[in-house]
Amino acid sequence: MIETQRLVLRPFKETDLDDLYEYLSEITIHCFMDMKTETRDEAAKILKERLGDSNYFAIELKETGKVIGEIFAHPEGSDPSESVKDTFSPCWMLNERYQNKGYMTEAARAYITYLFEKCGARRVYAYTEDYNISCQKLLEKLGFRREGLYKEFVSFVNDEEGNPIYENTYEYAVLKKEWSQK
Repeated sequence: MIETQRLVLRPFKETDLDDLYEYLSEITIHCFMDMKTETRDEAAKILKERLGDSNYFAIELKETGKVIGEIFAHPEGSDPSESVKDTFSPCWMLNERYQNKGYMTEAARAYITYLFEKCGARRVYAYTEDYNISCQKLLEKLGFRREGLYKEFVSFVNDEEGNPIYENTYEYAVLKKEWSQK
């Protein structure tokens, strides 16, 4: 569990289903993952997966106990056969009703500190679409540097004829030695 001034980042609970469904059903920006959920049953399946994976943290408002989003990352190595997994790529989602209030900055800052201090991260990187200006600003506010642009990198949606719509994706990163200077 990770606590900030206004938030608790904690493992998911079975009682989080309604809150999870609320933010997964409204996704408009795919944030490098196709997580949009159309039904409560789909959300229940996702929650079941979250309950069994300690890498996923629910973002809960301390004041009300409402889950307003999630943040997670899985350790990676530079080579899949390597035993050293010191690189992480966090993903996060926040209920649209709670955006532009500083919650994601607060959660991401605490979570990235956790990755560096508790999980042995050497490097943390993030992907974001070229049209997701708010995420780019958040990453820059957190001290990440833009490393590159991948043209037509990934597709999560199709056009009316069923053809994939590819997204241009930026990669941002920060090293532990850079983060500790913040």
